[in-house]
Amino acid sequence: MAIVEGLKHTSSLVVDQQHLASNVGSGDLDVLATPMMIALMENAAMLAVAPELVEGQSTVGGMISSSHLKPTGEGNTVTATAELIKVEGRKLHFKISASDNEGVIGEGEHLRFIISKEKFMSKVNNK
Repeated sequence: MAIVEGLKHTSSLVVDQQHLASNVGSGDLDVLATPMMIALMENAAMLAVAPELVEGQSTVGGMISSSHLKPTGEGNTVTATAELIKVEGRKLHFKISASDNEGVIGEGEHLRFIISKEKFMSKVNNK
């Protein structure tokens, strides 16, 4: 298989205490924290291409730009969808969005890079 435009994945989570801004430290309200929404979007992008990678490869995030338009309370389900819209060698460009039961709560763009796990981790371990 190959990494081609159009690959898509949707990840979901039920908002609980660990996902709230008041617990994450990104705010003081009991609503879904923006960093948790972003993490879910990144997860969807990672999983969209993971089955197409060769052994020893992974992807890492390089940039993410997203709005967070509406609050989501504890107990609600949030889904994040990532669609691969452009491939430039090792650079993967995604369109991302997140929704709850009332509609879109955030949307944006995400850039990931295909990397060799061994090479990547050797840079970390040699610091």
